[in-house]
Amino acid sequence: MKISTRGRYGVRALLELAMQESNWPVALKTLAEKQDISVKYLEQLLIPLKGADLVKSVRGARGGYMLARPASQIVMHDILRALEGPLAVVECVDNPNDCGRVSQCVVHELWEEMSRLVRDYLNGITLEELAHRQQGREFKKAVNSQ
Repeated sequence: MKISTRGRYGVRALLELAMQESNWPVALKTLAEKQDISVKYLEQLLIPLKGADLVKSVRGARGGYMLARPASQIVMHDILRALEGPLAVVECVDNPNDCGRVSQCVVHELWEEMSRLVRDYLNGITLEELAHRQQGREFKKAVNSQ
């Protein structure tokens, strides 16, 4: 399994929103600049994230994007599934009817278990936890630069 730029950039964008100290929306342009992502590409990433109820948009002069629910209630699996689709390591895990060998294939069980472990791991990490990790890194960097 390989996470594409959609998944990587989407997690970064949501992490940026989670780290905002105010509850104000972040302008698309500001979000794109902070994460070094083109506005056009970021706009395309926010569509499925909005559809998955992970972000919401606010119109108007002070509009932009913000998390649709608390960062403590958003897990990495939610974000990646919205952007990447199912996170199975091979196709036959999500579509076992597409393979006539599934019932006698011990390797299929390996792929199922591996996919479950990845899913469980990603379900165990919230956006809030990731934001705390990032804040810790930034604090260490600030202390070390003094």
